[in-house]
Amino acid sequence: MGLIAQMNRDLKVIYAAAFSRSLGVGLTGVLLGVYLSRAGFSAAQLGVVIAVGLGGAAAGTAVVSFGADRLGRRRTLVVLALLGAVGGVGLALTTNFPSIVVVAFVGMVNGMGTDRGPAFALEQAVIPQTLPSERRTWALSWHSLMLDAGHALGALAAALPTLFERSFDVNLLDSYRLTFGLYTVVNLLSTALYLLISSEVEVAGSGRSVSGPGDTRRRTAGISPQSKAIVTKLALLSGIDSLGGGFLTDALIAYWFFRRFGISESGLGVVFFAGHLLNSASYLMAAWLARRFGLLNTMVFTHIPSSLFLMAVPLVTSPAWAIACFLGREALVEMDVPTRQSYVMAVVQPSERTFASGVTNLTRNIARAITPSLAGYLMQSLALAAPLFLGGALKIGYDLLIFRAFRRLKPPEERVAEAPAAVSEGERNAP
Repeated sequence: MGLIAQMNRDLKVIYAAAFSRSLGVGLTGVLLGVYLSRAGFSAAQLGVVIAVGLGGAAAGTAVVSFGADRLGRRRTLVVLALLGAVGGVGLALTTNFPSIVVVAFVGMVNGMGTDRGPAFALEQAVIPQTLPSERRTWALSWHSLMLDAGHALGALAAALPTLFERSFDVNLLDSYRLTFGLYTVVNLLSTALYLLISSEVEVAGSGRSVSGPGDTRRRTAGISPQSKAIVTKLALLSGIDSLGGGFLTDALIAYWFFRRFGISESGLGVVFFAGHLLNSASYLMAAWLARRFGLLNTMVFTHIPSSLFLMAVPLVTSPAWAIACFLGREALVEMDVPTRQSYVMAVVQPSERTFASGVTNLTRNIARAITPSLAGYLMQSLALAAPLFLGGALKIGYDLLIFRAFRRLKPPEERVAEAPAAVSEGERNAP
């Protein structure tokens, strides 16, 4: 009972740290593109900055994948949060393009508007060992909800530069610097929270195992061939999804609304705030749907309509309809996140979870880092809406491929749930 109580406390701390970190992610998702545009950067340069920031996140996720269990999970989370604070300081101090590029990489500056970086990947591996397996999807859904609640409030804080400009009688760029100072503060708060996590989140040393409330944790020398094949396929397919996602970062979509309809920072903040609220509500709905229709079915058949909504955004001529289509997309697009996390954690052994989470998220971060530069170039030289069509098409392709590849591989709880039905059928057919 003592261990369960301690792990539940750790879960609450992780939720709080994730919420604090996501405030900054929601803020940069809306403001980064507009800020760089106001500072004189082109769409192509904006794409480079976003790509480099995602490249830094990919490097951090590589460290998580192959070293977090050895270096210490708590220590790794603390260092990642400190690097995020460094990114905030850098954004506040410089508007020089080469310097911004360096800051974006070191600070893993996130223009996605959604937190899918190395800390997210490590938390995803830790959470399942804090509670019984039948609560895994719900716990991961609540984690995603906490993240998107932070994203929503961070997006709403996009009005801060205008507020600071009026309240403190400073120019607009200086008001942005004050805003990025607050970004630094929320990352430092995450750092302090991670220091409160107990040693129970660590992987047990070789030669002994630790029984958690739902799983047994044991460090192994590697990953089983079966799990390796599953993780490899999942990682490759996830890369396709994230290539599409790299075209669709919040920073680029906010820039599209800014350029296409002239929506201000405060207006964009409200739009993305509403979008993230819809994301948040969708996580618990995803957990409910998964219990009835299965994790994979929920992943795929909510994700495809979300891409169709997004591809409709540039086809309408009024800002109201464009925003409506965008919000329709936001109500569905994140349902695959907790269900995919739960699926990955379910189909590998507990001792393989950090590796599985790290590698699948690493592939996603690398793929996301490739396309924003291309998206910026296409927006500047081909059509402002080109990334929305390309990103949506890639995501639909991913959904069809992952359903085809994994429709027969059920997580343990779904196999158990199907077993009584199979027995009953056999009994009915028995002579």
